[in-house]
This record gives sequence, structure tokens and C-alpha cells, in this order.
Amino acid sequence: MDGTSSLSDKSLPQHIAVIMDGNGRWAHARGLPRTAGHRQGAEAVRRVVERVGELGVPYLTVFGFSAENWKRPASEIEDLMWLLRRYLKSEVAELHKNDVRFQVIGDRTRFGPDLRQMLADAEASTADNGRLTLTLALNYGGRQDIVDASRKLAQQAATGALDPEAIDPERFAGALSTAGMPDPDMLIRTSGEQRISNFLLWQCAYAELFFLDKLWPDMAKDDVSRAVQEYQRRERRYGAAVGSR
Repeated sequence: MDGTSSLSDKSLPQHIAVIMDGNGRWAHARGLPRTAGHRQGAEAVRRVVERVGELGVPYLTVFGFSAENWKRPASEIEDLMWLLRRYLKSEVAELHKNDVRFQVIGDRTRFGPDLRQMLADAEASTADNGRLTLTLALNYGGRQDIVDASRKLAQQAATGALDPEAIDPERFAGALSTAGMPDPDMLIRTSGEQRISNFLLWQCAYAELFFLDKLWPDMAKDDVSRAVQEYQRRERRYGAAVGSR
């Protein structure tokens, strides 16, 4: 049993965000280099994308590489970039076949020109797909996303193209890197850590948080189903009193 039969279509999340944590610890526990954990983590990405698509959730955003990850050893960063290239080469055709749109948020300028081109090509080749939008956050930080949106709106206001009084939460959200997507309904983080690590700070204001005591490479399809089942049992009130919604 995969747990999908007990899920209700009426209360499915429209957007799931995921912090993929624990690759290094998974490898360390097995006496393997951290790179082995990242490679197994890439397999977990495939499983999660498949299950989210099977459930009918239209948006999935995964935290692939944070702005802070550049502090890691150069050898580990090199392996992560190699894995990203391999993922793009091996998975984009399958994503396209399954009607999945692939897109990237974050600052790409620190990546090499070949990788930037690969990302752009993957986005272009899947742009018309509509079953699931898979967003990969690369060199991304939630605070910087908010700063960039503020600058964009400030520039519009400075030129007279925007009345500052017209800036409201909806307009601000439209200036973020996730413009056009619904905010995440649920945020999943693996490895037992209980923090959101500068990921989609504005967007996750009302997300239901799920902290799984499982390392990312061990993430299974059933774990996604169980998290969604738990989401459906929760009452989302958005700050309102119990029973008022």
C-alpha cells in the first residue's frame, strides 16, 4: 500500500516545498564520502518528483543549493555541480515526457556558462508542460529574494511607474522570484532539523511545517504520501480563531 488511496483530492496541497537535508550525515554513517550522500540524494529527488506528480500536486519546489553552500569545500561544490549537470542530462527528457515543467530560481551568475546554458535549455524545452511545475532553488536565499523584490519595486517607484501606496502584499509577491506560483501549502524538511534555513521566507508565512526524522537519501515515496495525509488532517486557519473558517 502506498497510502495514496486515503488521500482526499479536495484538500490536496497545491504547492509543496522541500528542504533536502542529511546527505552528508547519511554518507558519514556508512563510512562513505559526502559525495556519495549527494548522489543518493539525487535518487531521492527522482522518487519525490514521481510521487508528487502521482498525487496530482501541481507545484513542487526543492532547495537544491543555498547561497550559503558556497562555504563548503571546493571539492564538494565541484561534485554538486557535476551532479547537477548529470541530472539535467539524464532527467530533463523524462520530465518532459511526464509533462513536468522545470524552472530555476536564484542567482545563476556564479555558475559556469555551460551550466547556465543547460539550465536555460531545460527550462525552454519544458516550458509548455502543465502537469507539474518543478522549481529548483539554486544559489538561492530567502532574504536576498525579498531584497531583490524591494529593489525592483523601489526602481519602479523612483521612475514614477509605480505609486508606493499601491504596494501591497500581492504586488510584493509578484516581484519575488516565485511570481505566478501559489505560496507553499506545506514545507517538508528531512534529517530532523527544525528550521527553514532562509528558504522561501515570505512565501512560507502560512505553510504547514513538517520535520521528518529521516535523512534525505532515505526519503521514499510513502514518506511524501504520509506527509500529505498529515497535512490533510490539520486545520489551516491563517491566524483566524478555531472554527471561524
